[in-house]
Amino acid sequence: MPLIHTVAPSQAHGQVAEVYRQAEAILGRVPNAFQMYSGSPALLETQWQQTAYFMRHPTLSFPLLAFTRLLVSQDHRCDYCIDFNAAMLVERAGLPPEQIAAVKRDPTTAPLEARDKAMLLFALKASRTPHEVTAADIDALKSLGWAESDILDAVAHAARNMAADIVFNTFKIVRDE
Repeated sequence: MPLIHTVAPSQAHGQVAEVYRQAEAILGRVPNAFQMYSGSPALLETQWQQTAYFMRHPTLSFPLLAFTRLLVSQDHRCDYCIDFNAAMLVERAGLPPEQIAAVKRDPTTAPLEARDKAMLLFALKASRTPHEVTAADIDALKSLGWAESDILDAVAHAARNMAADIVFNTFKIVRDE
């Protein structure tokens, strides 16, 4: 049980119910990740809007974003996010659990195109050692065809996930069943 009260889908009303309805329509359920934010309806709405933005991202692929979340969460020991994203990679990307385990040990083995793998490794560098990022890192991504907006979005996605890891670990999120 989390340390703060969360609103179950069957008890939701108003803005919380509307976000839950949208999440369930797209995800097939309301993950505990969204329920964790239910005590602050405006924050829940913001979280959903950002999630929806990245789900529709025109250039950052689902596997790239899911691996980013998984590996950032691994760095912050957020078991909920690690398990959630690993399950999504199995269910939606068709990856075997063994391959996901290998990527957790060595991100350079991620089964991504070279361009996406470069972005993944950059997002990890930015989340782990942001002061070590240089113009050469940005130029290398641009040479692969990435726009600055994509680079910004990838780093913001990693940073957003770091914040979620802190929230979930602090309030002891319960894993989805």
